[in-house]
Amino acid sequence: MSAAQVFHLPDLGEGLTEATLMRWLVAVGDEIAVDAPIAEVETAKSVVELPSPFGGVITALHGAEGDTINTGAPVLEVGGDASGGRSGAAVGDSLASAEHEAYREEERAGSGNVLIGYGTGAGPAKGRRRRRTEVVAERAAVTPAQDAAASPAQPVATSGERPRTVAVRSPIVRRLARELGIDPRDVDPTGSDGAVTRDDVLRAADARGRAEARRTDEAGQDPVRTADGPLGVLRTERFSPLRKVVSAKLSRSRSEIPEATVWVDVDITDLWALRGQMAAGPDERPPSFTALLARFALLGLERYPHLASRVSDQGDELIVFDGVNLGVAADTERGLLVPMIERADALSLAQLDAALRSLGADARSGRIPPERLSGSTFTVNNYGSLGVDGSAAIINHPEVAILGAGRAIERPWVVDGEIVPRRIVQLSLVFDHRVCDGGYAAGFLREVVGLLEHPLTAYSRV
Repeated sequence: MSAAQVFHLPDLGEGLTEATLMRWLVAVGDEIAVDAPIAEVETAKSVVELPSPFGGVITALHGAEGDTINTGAPVLEVGGDASGGRSGAAVGDSLASAEHEAYREEERAGSGNVLIGYGTGAGPAKGRRRRRTEVVAERAAVTPAQDAAASPAQPVATSGERPRTVAVRSPIVRRLARELGIDPRDVDPTGSDGAVTRDDVLRAADARGRAEARRTDEAGQDPVRTADGPLGVLRTERFSPLRKVVSAKLSRSRSEIPEATVWVDVDITDLWALRGQMAAGPDERPPSFTALLARFALLGLERYPHLASRVSDQGDELIVFDGVNLGVAADTERGLLVPMIERADALSLAQLDAALRSLGADARSGRIPPERLSGSTFTVNNYGSLGVDGSAAIINHPEVAILGAGRAIERPWVVDGEIVPRRIVQLSLVFDHRVCDGGYAAGFLREVVGLLEHPLTAYSRV
């Protein structure tokens, strides 16, 4: 009987640092083969099955359903020689160590290209955590030339010392600090090599929040009260990985993008009547309103391509693409997702409708591939499906515009001087004012409105 082999949670792609255990597919005592699915986990991107890198008898499961597991933490242990699996614990440990080191190199390079594999092996690197005084003393001994050569580091001045550097090795940590509004120079590093870690950034953000709460209390603002006194806390609910990503992304969008909104009411009565005749074949369903809206938006973007561009990280250049990756907002049980249809501008109406139906089903089931949840350049949101007429949407960063549509309902409308019932929908376009002015945005919206109100004019183009 060989020693137990421990499967550690691998990086599940895009630099994700944790996953929520949704469901165990195995139990202690089960015999499994290499690559057998052992659990379903939810990341900020999707729900995925974890395959086991080892074969044998399961001797331990780490974590209960609903727990959050960090990348590199143990998931399960397998004992016994695996049929068709690794040839022993020594070989398994050697491979795991090599793959873990390869992951660390990928993370340092910032590629974000580590995919699901057979474990990153060992957990987080072990090492003595040095006290801040040791780090400062060591930094103070570094020569200016060496200091300038410290690769991903940021300078910080301290009282009575020359400027030292605070190392932020991981691009994930740098991005997290930026999204939370934390300056790494204000963070106490606890990494084994004096680097700022993810936990350091989260700790600093939490401390800042508590400090702000104390200042609020000291300002004399009372807690929420009822007639009988303060409300008691029923429970606290931790954000899911998806909710954390959505929160950070929307906060970044609102803080970085100077957005503006234009909207218009559209008479789609003729389109509504013709839609039933637009099926691709006698046994096919007619296209959805979302598919029609998306197709007309794509046609509008041919004339107004800046709305499907991006602003450079430096904020001084506009990046224009040779096509459109279309994001489609989807309301799911996990929360808001924006899956993407690659090069949607090259699809016909029938192809676009099929892609939207497939994408929606995958998003609702949680099985959508992570790579389909990033890379969009323009988003369409049919929030009318939620039963609302309008919405002040938030741009899906790093895009520069989002087009939304409310309910399509009958309203009294003036036509040729008479009040008649017409099917009306409100369109709203939220756009980045750095990219264009209101005239450009209104021109795009008028283009889409013209196609919606006179769909036969678009017949040869859909």
